[in-house]
Amino acid sequence: MHSRLRPLQHKEPKKFFQSTGLYAVSIMRWTFDKMTGYGADMNEAKWMTRILFLETVAGVPGMVGAMLRHLRSLRSLKRDHGWIHTLLEEAENERMHLLTFLALKQPTFFFRAFVLGAQGVFFNLYTLFYMMSPRHCHAFVGYLEEEAVKTYTHCLHDIDSGKLEVWRNKKAPEIAINYWNLDADATMRDVVLAVRADEASHSHVNHTFSEMQAMDKNPFAAEDSQIIP
Repeated sequence: MHSRLRPLQHKEPKKFFQSTGLYAVSIMRWTFDKMTGYGADMNEAKWMTRILFLETVAGVPGMVGAMLRHLRSLRSLKRDHGWIHTLLEEAENERMHLLTFLALKQPTFFFRAFVLGAQGVFFNLYTLFYMMSPRHCHAFVGYLEEEAVKTYTHCLHDIDSGKLEVWRNKKAPEIAINYWNLDADATMRDVVLAVRADEASHSHVNHTFSEMQAMDKNPFAAEDSQIIP
């Protein structure tokens, strides 16, 4: 899932579920940006707070989708056709993003409490909406990941322009070097590039899922797999 070669391609909304997904993400992004002071005047502390919080949220949709599809497969006595594994991989990938940045900074008690509350609200709302319309939810995540790519692109710009110069030469955490198979002398800039590519991949996968039928075969399943459960 963590290919560093996939470019971001914006999905122009042409159907109702795509328009509502984009609209919901736009409202959430505008609100979150205003609440956190996101903009041109970013520093390392602001970047860390923003990234840590967003990655705690980003790890929820894949897990919820996989859980609900798993339960449906059990109660319907039918195969899932490979979606569960890809969704779980997405959730795990987002969790690794979080653990990577946690190696740089441990959040405060207030931050942890805020994450706890936000996760409780988002998990339950996303679960409810996924039960009603997985198509809408995958479109929502597709556009959410597009915004994540924009955020990490902004971060890269700040690194290269000198606003976040410390990350240009700061050594990448060992967990990141091992997970993405980076060079031993990799820096945080390399980490941000890898994370941004992951987000672009998640966007592509979820936009694709949003246009598929629930029982279609997962096109992202391993090609050498003989059985796609």
